Amino acid sequence: MAKAIFPRMEMSEIISTLSGWGFPVSQPQLMHPTPDFVENVYFACLQQVTELNQESLKEPVQSALDAAQLEDRDLYTNALASNFMLYHITRLARAARVDDFNAKDLHHPERDRTLLILSAFINFIKFTEQFCETFVKELRDRSAKLLIERDQLLQEVEDVEGAIEELQAKIREDEPRRVQLKEENDALRNRLFETKGLQVAALEEVEKLKAEKNNLIKRREVLNGEIESLSEAISRTNSRIVQSPERIRKTITTMSHTTMEDKRTVALNEAKARDLQTKVSALLSIEKDIRGCVEQLQTIEREVRSLQLSQKQLAEVKDHLDDKKIERNELRMKQERVQKQLANAQEKLERAQKHAEDKKHASQRTIERLQREYDEMVLERKDNDKQVEELRAEANAVEEKMGEHLRASELELTELLAEYWKLRHETDVFMETLANKLNMRVTTE
Repeated sequence: MAKAIFPRMEMSEIISTLSGWGFPVSQPQLMHPTPDFVENVYFACLQQVTELNQESLKEPVQSALDAAQLEDRDLYTNALASNFMLYHITRLARAARVDDFNAKDLHHPERDRTLLILSAFINFIKFTEQFCETFVKELRDRSAKLLIERDQLLQEVEDVEGAIEELQAKIREDEPRRVQLKEENDALRNRLFETKGLQVAALEEVEKLKAEKNNLIKRREVLNGEIESLSEAISRTNSRIVQSPERIRKTITTMSHTTMEDKRTVALNEAKARDLQTKVSALLSIEKDIRGCVEQLQTIEREVRSLQLSQKQLAEVKDHLDDKKIERNELRMKQERVQKQLANAQEKLERAQKHAEDKKHASQRTIERLQREYDEMVLERKDNDKQVEELRAEANAVEEKMGEHLRASELELTELLAEYWKLRHETDVFMETLANKLNMRVTTE
């Protein structure tokens, strides 16, 4: 039963209070409550405290059904709405110290029980309006601000998640291009290494050819000096006429052979010089190719820097994503703190209610008077119970006597029936004997 901490209200007071709240009721409705009437009047009381009504519960019911993804939603809609309604009204009943409120009070209401619950609800609502209105108003304002802040934070989280998804989509979109550039970079790097090897070999060959060229130039200078010295010697020899023509002829022949050898050597050196010139031209073309390779390497380096910049941007985006995840966790923690603050506020409200209960000593006199009346009624009830017990004992005694009389009557009736059948049998035997003696025919019915 409900705890006796609130005065029992008269039916006229309940009617006037509900009419003042804009919910007119009549005395027959309170005398014979129906489930629909009880539901409406309980929700009217609930709306005075929490501003909840039947319409405000439709959206949570639909949200719960959408989250459950049930096939036959119509089968569960009414049951879920009824459970929600019972939950909120039960919270109000517990706050009003009606701890044994249950579904029977909604679906199978009784007059006395309904009047008791309405008395508890009205007393609780009047108490909150009188003592807790300022605190409850501040608590509702803070709760509304927290709900707005939570919605804003949820919207920011959704925006951040959308931006993250866009960045991830862009990364996935650029992934084939990155793979392609990486493959091209690897191919160009391998080609660059091969070209660098060829360049080193060509430079070594050029150095060898340059050294050989220098040697040939020095040798040509030496030969030119020898030719000049021989020319001078020939000039001196021609200036001196020798009387031995054979020796001069021999000398000339020898010098002619030497000159021819020198000319052949010079021609050979010129051919080598031409070959060297050809090789130098080839080296120049190789150098141009190397310059092209260097330019390609520079292009590759720029692409590599661009790729590194993209990777850096990707790392920054990942860091930003991690920061947003951390921020989201912080927001969740903040939401938990807000919920804890709300729980603390509710606890403060409960403490305020308890404190207000302590201040209700002034109304305890009325409660004590009602308690005395109740005790007197209990005493009268005890007297009535004693009278009922005495009457019940007398009734039991009468019933026992009736049982004994019935048993005796049944026994006498049984004996009379036995005697009756015995006499009838003897009468039948007598009639048969008499008929036999008188030669009469007697039929037995």
